[in-house]
Amino acid sequence: MSCRVRLVLALHNHQPIGNFDGVFEAAYQQSYAPFLDMLTEFPEVPIALHTSGSLLEWLLAHHPEYIDRVRTLVERGQVEIVGGPFYEPILATIPRRDRIGQITAYSRFLEELFGVAVRGMWIPERVWEQAFVGDITQAGIEYTILDDFHFRCAGLLDDELYGYYLTEDEGRLLKVFPGSEKLRYTIPFAEPRKTIDYLRQIGERFPNSVVTFGDDGEKFGTWPGTQQHVYADGWLRRFFEALRANSDWLQLAKLGDVVDQVSPVGKVYIPDASYREMTEWALPITRQVEYHRLTHATEDTAHEGIRQFVRGGFWRNFRVKYPESNEMYARMLQVSQRLAELADSATPQAECPELKQARTELYRAQCNCPYWHGAFGGLYLPHLRNAVFQKLIAADTLLEKVAQRPRHWVSIDADDYNLDARKEVRLAGDRLVAYIAPARGGHLYELDVRGIAHNLLATLNRRPEVYHERVRAAGESQADASMADQAGKPVSIHDLTAFKQPDLHKKLGYDTWPRKSCVDHFFQPGLTAARVVAGEGEIGDFTNGVYDASLRRSPDRVELRMSRRGALGPYTVVLHKTVSLAAGSGRLVIDYRLESLPRDVPIHFGVEFNFAGLAGGAADRYFYDARGIQRGQLQSCLDLP
Repeated sequence: MSCRVRLVLALHNHQPIGNFDGVFEAAYQQSYAPFLDMLTEFPEVPIALHTSGSLLEWLLAHHPEYIDRVRTLVERGQVEIVGGPFYEPILATIPRRDRIGQITAYSRFLEELFGVAVRGMWIPERVWEQAFVGDITQAGIEYTILDDFHFRCAGLLDDELYGYYLTEDEGRLLKVFPGSEKLRYTIPFAEPRKTIDYLRQIGERFPNSVVTFGDDGEKFGTWPGTQQHVYADGWLRRFFEALRANSDWLQLAKLGDVVDQVSPVGKVYIPDASYREMTEWALPITRQVEYHRLTHATEDTAHEGIRQFVRGGFWRNFRVKYPESNEMYARMLQVSQRLAELADSATPQAECPELKQARTELYRAQCNCPYWHGAFGGLYLPHLRNAVFQKLIAADTLLEKVAQRPRHWVSIDADDYNLDARKEVRLAGDRLVAYIAPARGGHLYELDVRGIAHNLLATLNRRPEVYHERVRAAGESQADASMADQAGKPVSIHDLTAFKQPDLHKKLGYDTWPRKSCVDHFFQPGLTAARVVAGEGEIGDFTNGVYDASLRRSPDRVELRMSRRGALGPYTVVLHKTVSLAAGSGRLVIDYRLESLPRDVPIHFGVEFNFAGLAGGAADRYFYDARGIQRGQLQSCLDLP
């Protein structure tokens, strides 16, 4: 054939900080190792490979032979090592100094490990803002991959996306490849000939095109149903054989090869975006439903022209959609700022080991997965959120050592700690750190135990999600969820509905107030425990009400005093609560006092405490009473006299 197409295959392998060892190992056995086995058999198939730092550290510790094999492929020119921020943060989530720091640190780490210069990078979740260009190029990166969806949002047509573009910010230039959404769905979910035919059509219309595939390596074995399909049924072998059989017109290339051999198509400024599905997930649930309807309505040819102008949400709004994500984000910013201030006071040569370790812990806490939710668990996986807080608390404790705190100390401060334009209060000592929101019910919303680096209040509210309707529909129809389509073929994770337990629809429930601690309730008399759990029977306005607050300090003890005059049905009552912490103490003392209670009226006052202490069924964590008698595991529902 006279046509010629360059195809770039870029794989992104990632496991988040805090994931279970068994999950890492399963992904290695199901995806990473067998893919490398197959790649080794086809030396004429080059790829660009990105491995997140969290996964790479695990591979170095558990499967160093994998690193050796990748190094061999790098040396023979078959694999290009792609960099990125070390621990896979969303760039929009972290300060500029940390963007540059993470990218630079990981490039240096990869260059020492594999002996090659890192020129390109993977953008985590392809979440893009144009201002990133300066940070990326300052970190030494020449090129990256985004989705073709980003380019369509800029007004480009599909026929203009067969190459790479220049983009710019403040005079700094970055080369950007558009990753094909079409190939993300055909590889590996359609027979190889469908991908080959698609590429042939492009080559016939646009000779010397460049087409880029960039997606998760886990779809080659770890995603549901893909291990059988990709390896046992031979999809990957057939795909590589098809690439080899068409090598007379289809040239496989690495990202760096294309940049060195092909000129850019042009210049483009790319709007804030991510891949199409992510922009849908970032929307509020009601708008998400409408967006889904509109995008499907534009799939027919009559509306095809307007499809590229239908855009979803903005990634940063995950912090609005999920306040718990905002809490992690705000806490992370505090640690980052404190570290920067302490680092500025020391020369690079004099930077102490504690400061370096604190920076590593901070970078690990910036791993993106628990900060959002889409097709995967993300924010809903408590072990991932716990890992973020564990790293932040560890970093914070190290920074206190760098600041040369005394052995026993305590402090109290008021500031806008959760970025809501209202002041929260931080009580901190050598053993505990507590965050309280007087303007939001006087809630205790974070309680860090330094000794075990654990936030006892890393809780999560139950809230509606779009896919809950599919759960209800499946439950009501008693239909079995399947991990394959009607033809028995694996489907993309974005189209998958699979239930891990029966009667899941009966477990759906939603919270009407934040599930924090020191949440103050006045309940209807005679209310059952079940109705309390269901969020019913509230007759006061204290749960989310604004409390007045004052701070008290002494050298060895700090105290937050809060009060609210509010409604109890038709009555007005006054509630006082005091939270105190002493230097050297592992106890947070909370006192309550009620005033102006109506006479001869039964009052049911309750204070709600929620705690995060995985695992709920573990024998070493339980409730006990004043006499020290165990009353049940954390997952127990106790109705005590």
